[in-house]
Amino acid sequence: MDYPLVIDRTAAEKLGTPFFDALEASMESYPAGIIIPVDKPYRWTSADVVRKIKFRLQKHFHIKNIKVGHAGTLDPLATGILLVCVGKATKMAERLQSHEKEYVAEIEFGATTPSYDLEKEIDALYPVDGVDRTSVEEALKSFIGEQEQVPPIFSAKMIDGTRAYEYARSGETVEMKSSTITISETELLDFCAEGPLGRPRATVRLRCSKGTYIRSFARDLGAALGSGAHLTTLQRTKSGDFEIKNTIPLEFLFS
Repeated sequence: MDYPLVIDRTAAEKLGTPFFDALEASMESYPAGIIIPVDKPYRWTSADVVRKIKFRLQKHFHIKNIKVGHAGTLDPLATGILLVCVGKATKMAERLQSHEKEYVAEIEFGATTPSYDLEKEIDALYPVDGVDRTSVEEALKSFIGEQEQVPPIFSAKMIDGTRAYEYARSGETVEMKSSTITISETELLDFCAEGPLGRPRATVRLRCSKGTYIRSFARDLGAALGSGAHLTTLQRTKSGDFEIKNTIPLEFLFS
């Protein structure tokens, strides 16, 4: 099987702009499909990115039935690598999604939200007496290895054919079953004892397996420190062999 054409930042710059006009006129020129590593913008859903790229490709290739998908959902409040697969490359999406990921997350301690991030308002406050640089570094070590993790109720996790967030938004209570994940590496990149709201904040880099929810990791890290915590920012910096430095900003695609 031929490998799809990967159009990363370097390849895109060589193609020039307008980006889509620089592609061959026929999708048949890409028999194995195309992979486009996109830097997903803040507040865009992964489906938004796929839909916008699909519409432009339909127009360029003059075909309606073109397959476009992605390899691994990113939350709307997250940024970073989103692998967009086009044509026959969509058959590789599951395999690409199974690769290890790397994230850089900013976590605020002393408060929780129902969504474990900034999508929802703070619902509870906690003491932060035991939260400092040393305690965070020690706690991070305890997360290395295989473990069970409970996904957020505000997530795309399927429960009896329905997305978990649909139950959450309707106010219905459902049981979120744990999944086995692996965290292979953690690193404290920065720690601030008093963030913008006066609460401690930590910037953490971690490498993890498919299915890991970084929002749940933030919640669990807070609990491990005898406090609460939620995610304030998140960037996916690696997905398998793809790195953030080689992604294409969405505005470049449509300039």
